[in-house]
Amino acid sequence: MRLDFTWVAMALKNTLRNRRRSFVTLGIAATGTAAALLGAGFASYTYQSLAEISARDTGHVVLAAPHWFAGTEDVPLQHGLVGSAALARQLLARPGVRRVLPRLQFTGLVSNGDKSEIFVGTGVDPAQEFAVRGPFIRVDAGTLLEADAARPDIVLGRILARSLGAHPGTALTLLSTTTSGSLNALDVTVTGIVSSGIDEMDKRLAMVDLATAQGLLATDKVSTLAVYLDDLDASAATAADLRLRYAGRLDVRDWQDLAQVYRSVRGLYDRIFGFLGAIMLVVVLGAIANTLAMAVVERTREIGALRALGTTPGEVMRLFALEGMALGAAGALAGALIAAGIGAALLALGIQMPPPPGRTSGYPLAVTIAPQAYAVAMMAVTLLAALAALCVSRAAAHRPVTEALAHV
Repeated sequence: MRLDFTWVAMALKNTLRNRRRSFVTLGIAATGTAAALLGAGFASYTYQSLAEISARDTGHVVLAAPHWFAGTEDVPLQHGLVGSAALARQLLARPGVRRVLPRLQFTGLVSNGDKSEIFVGTGVDPAQEFAVRGPFIRVDAGTLLEADAARPDIVLGRILARSLGAHPGTALTLLSTTTSGSLNALDVTVTGIVSSGIDEMDKRLAMVDLATAQGLLATDKVSTLAVYLDDLDASAATAADLRLRYAGRLDVRDWQDLAQVYRSVRGLYDRIFGFLGAIMLVVVLGAIANTLAMAVVERTREIGALRALGTTPGEVMRLFALEGMALGAAGALAGALIAAGIGAALLALGIQMPPPPGRTSGYPLAVTIAPQAYAVAMMAVTLLAALAALCVSRAAAHRPVTEALAHV
C-alpha cells in the first residue's frame, strides 16, 4: 500500500513540474469534456421532450382492430374497434393504467355556407383528452370542448379557422361519409380556436365530442383506444403483454411504433453528437498524449537513471500512466463541473430556442444533467488518458539504459 501511494505522490508531483503546460492540458481536457457532456445533455433533453410529446399525442399504448394501422379502408371504420367501452373497463383494471381514451378518426368537408375546406377530424372524450394533451395544445380563442354539451360543438385549428373566417360562436356544417358509404351532414358551433404548434396540422385540425363524431358517421365504433400509463418507461412491456393477451383479436402498438418524428430526430442526433463527441475525445487525448510525450523526451535521462537503479519498464510505464490519469481525471472533473454549471444556468435563465422547421413555437434551451452520464464520461476520459500515457511511454521505458543515460 505504501509503495502504491509513493508512486501516486510521485506522479502528482511530476504533473506540476511544468505547471503552464499541465494547466493548458487541463483546460483542453475540461473544455472537451464539458462540450461532450453539454451536447449529450442537449440531445437527451430533446429525446425526453419528443418522447413526452409523442406519448401524449398517441397514448403510451394504442389498441386497434386488426388491419387498422395499415390504413387501407374502402369505407370509414371498416376496421374500426367494436365494444370499446367494455374493453376500456378491462384495461383500466390493469395496474399502472391511468387513463383509457377512445378516439375516432374521420375526414370530410367543413363549410361556413360560402366556402368549404377539407378537415381531418378526431372524435374525443373532452373530459380526458385535453387533460392528457396539457401544454402541447394552446387555446388561441374561446374554450375547449365540454363533456355532455347540449349542442354539437367543434374546436378548429387556427389556420383552418382563419381560412373559414370562423371564431367562437360561428355555425359551421360538417360533411362526411358514413360507415355505409353514404353522405351525412351535421351542423356544429365553434367553441374554440387552438394551435398544435405545427402549421400543417393546424390547416386541417378539427376536434368534436366522440358522440358527435359517431352520430355523423352513423356508427358506435371507434378508431383506437389510447392507453395512458403511470410510467412512460413501462410502455414497451405493457404493449408486449397486451399483444399476448389479445393476439389475433387486436393490433397493439406502443408510442415508439407510431412516433416517426421521434425516431428520425433521435437517429440524426445520435450521429451528430456521437461524431462531435468522438472529435472532442480525440482532441482531449491528443492534448494529454502530447503533454506526456514532451515529458518523456525531457525526462529520458531520468528514466535511464530509474532503470539503472532497478526500476522495471513496467514500473516506469505505470508512473506515466498515473500521470496521465491525474491529468485526465482533473480535466474531466473540471469539465463536468463546467457542464453542470452551464446546465443549471440555462434552466435558471429560461432561454428559448427559435421554432424548428415546420413548427410555430420555440422550446426552452436546456440540457439534462444525469449523474450516471457524468460519471461514465469522467471514467472514460481518465482511463483513456492512462492508455495514451502507456502508449507514449512504452518506447522510452524499454530503451536500453546506456542510451537513455546518454540522451541529450
